[in-house]
Amino acid sequence: MGQLSGRLSGKVALITGASSGLGRVGAERFAAEGAQVVIADVNDGDEAVEAIAAAGGEATFVRCDVTDEASIESAVSHAVETFGGLHVLYNNAGVMIGDDDGPTNTSMETYQLTMDINVKGVLLGCKYAIPAMLASGGGSIVNVASFVAHMGAATPQIAYTASKGAVLAMTREIAVIYARQGIRANALCPGPIMTPMLAKFLSDDEKRNRRLIHIPMGRFGEPIEIANGALFLASDESSWMTGQSLIIDGGITSAYVTPQ
Repeated sequence: MGQLSGRLSGKVALITGASSGLGRVGAERFAAEGAQVVIADVNDGDEAVEAIAAAGGEATFVRCDVTDEASIESAVSHAVETFGGLHVLYNNAGVMIGDDDGPTNTSMETYQLTMDINVKGVLLGCKYAIPAMLASGGGSIVNVASFVAHMGAATPQIAYTASKGAVLAMTREIAVIYARQGIRANALCPGPIMTPMLAKFLSDDEKRNRRLIHIPMGRFGEPIEIANGALFLASDESSWMTGQSLIIDGGITSAYVTPQ
């Protein structure tokens, strides 16, 4: 049985890309706050489900490719059939491909794959989750964008930046469409968080230091700091917030002159 109390008590949450990284941390955080969590990922999520169960929470895994419409539809159906409804969609799945660079030397293959996962994946999640959320009495959509949706990145990554700008704009549109139907939609915009994905992209000291010098707080973020932001957006604590961007970035977007 689920926990009797918590900030997400009584809610069913579907999280894409939740078998590892930021999604895994978010899934464990949501479950600890009473949510019944659906881990939707192309990679096996049984270990994440077991970890949540061991901590006293409830979770289920469904294999899901966010670029495939039938796969997303099946994942949403799995959530409803397993837990009886859907109240939270956390569109966390995303990629940052290593050869993503400037506009003149980024391959169209890298651009297209980035857009398919980061943008099309969010749209498909919303397409199939929204009817289920309406049938469940409403809910909250959390779309992962990035601080680079608000400003250019210090390290060129044109496809990733474009994709996250698209997510931010899409989130506003969805929020307006469903504002009077009980569904909220907000964008979560992390700064650089030291996950395996970022570590792969910032593959040497020069790249890491170039990024760090732009962070006023002087450090990369921790995954739990983003999970806590997602929890706020998913919960009723943010009940009068929709179409907005929650930026958690160590002060990057506030800085004009970088502290030395």
